[in-house]
Amino acid sequence: MLQGIGSNVGKSLLVAGLARAYANRGLAVRPFKPQNMSNNAAVTHADGEICGEVGRAQALQARAARVAASVHMNPVLLKPQSEIGAQVIVQGKVVGTADARAYHALKPSLMPAVLDSFAALGTHADLILVEGAGSPAEVNLRAGDIANMGFAEATATPVILVADVERGGALAAIVGTCALLNSTERGLLKGYVINKFRGDASLFDDAHGIIEEHCGLTSLGVVPYLTQARRLPAEDSADLDSHPLLPATAGAIKIAVPRLPRIANFDDLDPLIAEADVELHMVEPGRALPGDADLVLIPGSKATRADLAFLIDQGWDVDIAAHVRRGGWVLGLCGGYQMLGESVSDHEGIEGPAGSSPGLGLLAVTTSLARTKHLAAITATDVQSGAAVRGYEMHMGETDGPDRARPMFSHAGRDGGHDGGACSENGRVQGCYLHGLFADDGYRAAYLGRLKSRASSGVAYDRAVDEALDSIAASLEDCLDLDRLLEIAHGQ
Repeated sequence: MLQGIGSNVGKSLLVAGLARAYANRGLAVRPFKPQNMSNNAAVTHADGEICGEVGRAQALQARAARVAASVHMNPVLLKPQSEIGAQVIVQGKVVGTADARAYHALKPSLMPAVLDSFAALGTHADLILVEGAGSPAEVNLRAGDIANMGFAEATATPVILVADVERGGALAAIVGTCALLNSTERGLLKGYVINKFRGDASLFDDAHGIIEEHCGLTSLGVVPYLTQARRLPAEDSADLDSHPLLPATAGAIKIAVPRLPRIANFDDLDPLIAEADVELHMVEPGRALPGDADLVLIPGSKATRADLAFLIDQGWDVDIAAHVRRGGWVLGLCGGYQMLGESVSDHEGIEGPAGSSPGLGLLAVTTSLARTKHLAAITATDVQSGAAVRGYEMHMGETDGPDRARPMFSHAGRDGGHDGGACSENGRVQGCYLHGLFADDGYRAAYLGRLKSRASSGVAYDRAVDEALDSIAASLEDCLDLDRLLEIAHGQ
């Protein structure tokens, strides 16, 4: 189990890299995160399982291990919402919502599901790589813990600490973490990894001796800053602050994305960012949407009405209306699709206070939120180009209205039980529930070609992700003692 000395120290990436490295050695590897908090999620479709959802990071780790994602890889997923705390998902299904205090009281009752999922993965695995959450040193929250030492103790899983040296204070954080743990927890610690080191790693040599003196732990390696990680989907909205933007070519296609407070599944943007002739602007609050954008893309949201109100408060609705008058293109994905309609109703108070909100009125559709969540892996056909598209639906609510008679995709509609999206009469305003659509190279090329004439870029997005995983795995083989890690996992 990899536990961090804090959040965002690189645990998710290390688990993904280790999963690919050990899979390359011929082992059956499974990633596992007992509890995750993220609005970036993926739909699972493992054999024999009904569709559920897990954190996007666990889906990437499953891909690294070359297996299908399973709900058992992330048995507890928390998706933050405005007003009412977080949506609680257990083994892929929504069980309710809870604020921080209510969830803290709920945690002990979730341990049986966590242990059940851990056992289910173990029936098919030579090695399970477990990722902690936050820090085990938050001993004020230790009671009922299922994410870090609570899980490790319950399963006798050995623990490796991960420190992010880039943040500074890594030495003190490791020693301080050990000091705050009780004797049983310290007995589970088997070593540590220094992550994100830039420059000469020998500069940390003296620190190893200090850590061993105070904690009795030895280093399992120093991981350099892995630039290949920029080619992988980011895990959480906090990563948007450092989301990679590649320099665009002259005459690039400019895409403006309003940054919503509860933005969800923003990894939909990653394949667009990978295109050299695409200039993607994540527009921060307080700034106007650029007037020369070719496309305004409204992303998914975990709280549609609250984010719609925020969008209007920022004046972005005025910017979008002006963009449409100039003949610009608009695309809404999932929550963004709902916002483009004439109204969004939440009569049951599913995402916040009950009520109804006027939409942007750019599509002749209305949305009613409902407690049943639609989860499905989708194969579709783009109506305009005929290009094949694969993705997934993950939404609560139904959208209907005249503009659905002009769907974006032919997979669905009412007969198929899925929403094929909607287009305005002139075709320049579009919306759909399909996440992951731009990962298909053919569809992405066809869509961008409508915005501006362009030559084929040759970007193979899925292949680039796998190449990045292989490169990271090779780097970890060089800098970490993977043989010793495997011995630790086997109780040696």
